Formats: sequence, structure tokens, C-alpha cells
Amino acid sequence: MPADQAPPVGSGSGQVTVMTGLSLLLPITLSTMAIVLLAPILPQIMQNFSAVPGYEYWVPMILTIPALCVALFSPIAGMLGDYFGRRRLLLASFVAYGIVGIAPVFLHDLTAILISRVGVGLAEALIMVLSTTMIGDYYHGAARDKWLAGQTAFASMSALIFFNVGGQLGAHGWRTPFWVYTSALLMMALVMAFTRDLKPGAHGEAEAPRNASWAHFPWGRIAVIMAITLYGSVFFYTVQIQAASGLNVLGITDPARAGFLTSVASVGVPLGTFIYSRIGRWPVQRLLMLEFALLAVGFLTMGKAATPKSFLIGCFCNQLGAGMLLPTLLVWAMSLLPFEIRGRGAGMWQGSFALGQFLSPVVVTLAAKQAGGLLPAFVVLSAGAVIGLVIVLLVAGKVGRIDPQLGIKGVAHG
Repeated sequence: MPADQAPPVGSGSGQVTVMTGLSLLLPITLSTMAIVLLAPILPQIMQNFSAVPGYEYWVPMILTIPALCVALFSPIAGMLGDYFGRRRLLLASFVAYGIVGIAPVFLHDLTAILISRVGVGLAEALIMVLSTTMIGDYYHGAARDKWLAGQTAFASMSALIFFNVGGQLGAHGWRTPFWVYTSALLMMALVMAFTRDLKPGAHGEAEAPRNASWAHFPWGRIAVIMAITLYGSVFFYTVQIQAASGLNVLGITDPARAGFLTSVASVGVPLGTFIYSRIGRWPVQRLLMLEFALLAVGFLTMGKAATPKSFLIGCFCNQLGAGMLLPTLLVWAMSLLPFEIRGRGAGMWQGSFALGQFLSPVVVTLAAKQAGGLLPAFVVLSAGAVIGLVIVLLVAGKVGRIDPQLGIKGVAHG
């Protein structure tokens, strides 16, 4: 086994294979599933519950509630993982996700369905935080960077798959796509087969330590990363949410064509992730400056576009920066987190990113109202990305990276 792929010394974890990494990468697709799978059937659900007062407000929350729950619950999920052990809690979360995920197949009350979606969000928070934390447990150095960056590629590619799967299954009724949530049980089987609990030390005990102490937690460094993550994630989701509306302004009114063109532009995300895999060992400050610059140029091109072609060029440039930004932020955070506190730190990071996802459409709407339309709003966001670049220039270099293999003392003065 290459040195940079080995688990922490003394973990007693057994052989780490490619399947170990894949079993921990696949769960990230469940966060995409929570929204993208159901987007094609939203009009059907709206029609089904059109007799419910306020259905125009409540039905779309079937898609958005999980993201809000992830934002609020992720820090707690990390604490639970540090205390009870990551693997056992992750396995239980898969079961919970599958059960509450398919619940709308059998439920007929909108309130009950919304409650089940809260359950999806809570389970999703645990799955995302714990699987990410376990990647940090199993890998370090360049291998850790590679597997964490792979999460971005998996999430973006799965979005294209789930959108089409949701549309095809939706032809058989709006309840049918919810059966796809049972795929969480397959992921549980993979995690059971290819991972083991890790514990630092010489004896390789089977269970992770119970650690509830916040002593030596790198609050200052993590706060900086959380702030930049929240700021950046608003930009990360803008194109995915708003591109079709921007194309509509420019004359592309066919939803199928707009969706296809958006998916083509979104290829920039996995391409950006690939580029990151080649330059990811650059200093964090240099990476972030490049990424915010790409976001700014992309937004400006979108905002000034007079044709769909130029708009899509801007989208692609923007998504290229977004595809590099996510793994940069995630790897940066994980590099500061030794085993004992990694779950809590990962949970706080994930909560910041999910909150940005939830706030993204709100920020765009406010910008559009102030600027006089959606396209001018992209120009405002371009200015916001430039501000982000300046912030990175001022503060990111002071945080740097820390080798988490040093243990908790390595961040004692954070």
C-alpha cells in the first residue's frame, strides 16, 4: 500500500482498498438525490396537493427542507460521531435514510410527508458528515485530497443521473421516484464490507474513542474556513439553481432544452475537480484566489450576455471555479482536524456549506430586486466574488494547512 494511502499508524484497520474509498464516496450522492431526484416531479406533487391551503409554499419545501436540516444539524452530527463512533452511526443513518426516504410512497397527508423530509435531512446530515470524516480517518496527504475532491465529482455527476431517473420514474406517478431512496441500503452494505472503525494508538481497538472535549479545538482557523465556505457556497449553487431562468430571459423557453444546456455548462464542475486533483497541493491562498477569480469572470460574462451562447460560456467558467472551490475548502478544513475532533469540525464545515445552499436563491432574489433583473444580479454577484477574492488575499494565508496526523496537539494554538 502506498504510504500516502495508509490509514493512521496503529489503527489496526486492515487493508485499505479502492473499494474503501468508493464506499465512502458514494454516500455523497444521497445529498444530491434529496433535491434533484424530485425536481422533475414537483409539478405533479403540486397538482396532487392543490387543495391544501398554501400548497404553493409547502410543496416546494419537500425539496428544500432536507438542505435546511443539514445546515442546522451537521455540527451535532459531527459531535455524535466523535462520541459514539463514526462507523456504527453511519450504518444506522443509512437505514434511517432508506425508511424515511420511501415514506412518501405510503403517506397521503402533506404534513406527514414534510415530517418525513425532516427525517431525510437529519439522516442526510449524519451520512454526509460521517462519510467525509471517515475519508479523513482512512487517508492523509495527497490520497486524502484526492478522495475528498472526488466527492465533488460524484455529487455533480450524480445530479445529471438523478434528474433523468426522476423524470423517467415520474412518468409512472409522482410517488415512484421515492423508491430510489432504498439505494441507501446498498451503500450501507458497501460500508459494512469495506470499512472498519479506526482508533489512534498502538492497539487498534475496534471502536472509536468517546471524546466530548472541546479542548484545543482550532476555533479561530475553523471560523475563517466556515465563513469563506458559507460565502463561497452561495456562489457554488447559483448557476445550478438560476441558469435555466437566465436562459429563459435570453429566449430559451423550452424547459427540456434549458435543462440540457445547463447540464452541458455544469460539466465545468467535474472538470474543475479534475484540475484541482492536479494542482491541489498549491498554497490554499493561491487556489482560492484563482477560484474566486473564475467565479467573478463567469458571473460578469453571464450578466453581460446578449445571447444564450455567451451566457453558457459564462456559466461554464463559473462552474469551473466552483468545481475547484468545493474540494479546496473541504481539504483545507480537514487538514486542520486531527482524529479526536474531526467529526465536529467536519460537521461545522458541512453545516456552513449547506446553509449557503439554502441562502443562495434568497441572495439572488434580493440582488435581482436591487439591480433590476436576473442578469444584472449576476453582475452584482461578480462584484461579490471579487470581494471574496480580496478577503482570501487578506486572511487565507494566515490559516494555512496543518498535518492532522500530528494529533490534537498539532492544533492546540489554533
